Amino acid sequence: MAVVAGRRANAGSGPRRSGSETALPPMVPRFNVREPGRGDETDDVQNVMVNEVDRNRRTFIASMARNLLAVPPAVSLVSSPARTLQTAAVTAQALMASRGADAQVPSGYPASYADTFAAARKEGKVVVYATTDVSSATPLNRAFDALYPDVKVDYREIDSPDLYRRFLEETSAHRPSADVLWSSAMDLQLKLVNDGYAQAYASPEAASLPEWAVWKNEAFGSTFEPVVFIYNERQLRPGEVPQTHTDFARLLRERPERFKGRVTTYDIEKTAVGFLLATQDSRATASFWPLAKLLGESNVRLETSTAAMMEAVGSGTALLGYNVIGSYAMARARMDPSIAVVLPSDYTLVLSRVACIAKAAANPNAARLWLDFLLSNHGQTLLAAKSGLPSVRRDVAGAVTATALAKSLGASLRPIAVGPGLLVYLDRAKRQDFLRQWRDAMATGR
Repeated sequence: MAVVAGRRANAGSGPRRSGSETALPPMVPRFNVREPGRGDETDDVQNVMVNEVDRNRRTFIASMARNLLAVPPAVSLVSSPARTLQTAAVTAQALMASRGADAQVPSGYPASYADTFAAARKEGKVVVYATTDVSSATPLNRAFDALYPDVKVDYREIDSPDLYRRFLEETSAHRPSADVLWSSAMDLQLKLVNDGYAQAYASPEAASLPEWAVWKNEAFGSTFEPVVFIYNERQLRPGEVPQTHTDFARLLRERPERFKGRVTTYDIEKTAVGFLLATQDSRATASFWPLAKLLGESNVRLETSTAAMMEAVGSGTALLGYNVIGSYAMARARMDPSIAVVLPSDYTLVLSRVACIAKAAANPNAARLWLDFLLSNHGQTLLAAKSGLPSVRRDVAGAVTATALAKSLGASLRPIAVGPGLLVYLDRAKRQDFLRQWRDAMATGR
């Protein structure tokens, strides 16, 4: 797997990031990290600090690649019963031993949590609506089941727009629905919270999350997933690999015939996460709309899923993918040598899957148990180590974590804050205007 981190262009060597880029935290210089034998490895050396940052980035990229290569594929739900029982037994034994005689109350939790556990046992189940695929959630849910065998997880994988609509329809009709909602469509999750569909819960785990990941104890960011470019390593020459958003636009502008019909990104009219990322891009840089127009002129392939984009790039039908969820891209690159990943050096948006407990949850105590486990050190470690979903917690070790990414990639990381800023483009007038501009941009090449 190749993971390429971008570098800032040397003076006079190419286009720079626009000075109008933003209202977000200032950036530190970023530097080129390539695999040995993949072209120019010249660092943009300015001082000793620069060299140290570059070394950290090289170490991180190598470590992340090794970590992902070492991660076994998520265990299938159709694994043999013997293997499932063995795994559950070992996990439960280890967890209970680490918590002492009383496994009901995790270390550091208030004693009253025993009441939550007792009530959850009576409820008997927790219903989770989630956009995270079942296989990725399996290690988490199996460990939860081993720890709380009397609380069964009814986990339902649903696309983000359908999840939002289904929950609202069921709730409005007073039909059974989710206890927990866990979605990568951060803006739609915040809208549910803002509209009063979530209940407040002071999770004992919230203190271990960054401030930007918690909103009013009602919405909780649970992952730290960079938004990346992907490319076909077999067909794209090293000098063509975009390191920044400006590079991406330059490629499309200067080599239109090369990339005509061979770039892919989300169809933002059909995918909630695609719309979210596009609106965040527009807030991050004034260059977004010129880039969108270039995407339209290149007859960009609009897809409704990350999997479809990766399939297009992996097969060579497309050469480049724009705004791809990094956790999925890195997992695919681990198995497919034709796909490589770029962490853009001017800015890298970071997505976090937001979880909340439904205000009308039929099983509120079981919902709290599941949410706490999702946010716990153990739950986050499982997500990072077994599912390739980077942990948002500061105290989780490993290459695929927020701490490792922040240490190595610096201030160019732009986490999308869980908060009211996500609601801006859900205003009907603003949303319609944004989509109108997008349609106009896409129509330029058609």
